Amino acid sequence: MKFIIDNIFLIALALVSGVALLVPYLQQRGNKLSLLQATQMLNQGKTLVLDVREADQFAAGHLRDARNIPLKELPQRIGELDKLKGRPVIVVCQNGSQAMKAESALKKAGFADVYGLQGGISAWQGQGLPLTVKDAK
Repeated sequence: MKFIIDNIFLIALALVSGVALLVPYLQQRGNKLSLLQATQMLNQGKTLVLDVREADQFAAGHLRDARNIPLKELPQRIGELDKLKGRPVIVVCQNGSQAMKAESALKKAGFADVYGLQGGISAWQGQGLPLTVKDAK
């Protein structure tokens, strides 16, 4: 007991730092796909890839057959995707942080199977997976 009383500040610091390390994992929401899972879904076909980065980032490199609707334009342009509501959707952004907002908007619009690519295009490129360089669709 004396040890705990003598080192209460160190114990408190250890607990606070442990909680701080867990917070990012506890805050992750939405359905996240690993690169392997995303690749498998893409190979099965009938998957919509929605890239929510800006047009210039999209033009620099994107996943094959991806559609580009920047996140800030998504609420106004979500109607363009109505015909594709039955398909699974993979939302892609630069590093995975903006995909959650797009996932939420798509789910509110009636899309059932919506997933965010974990780590985004940065993780995709980091693993040496192929990108297409074309104009936005």
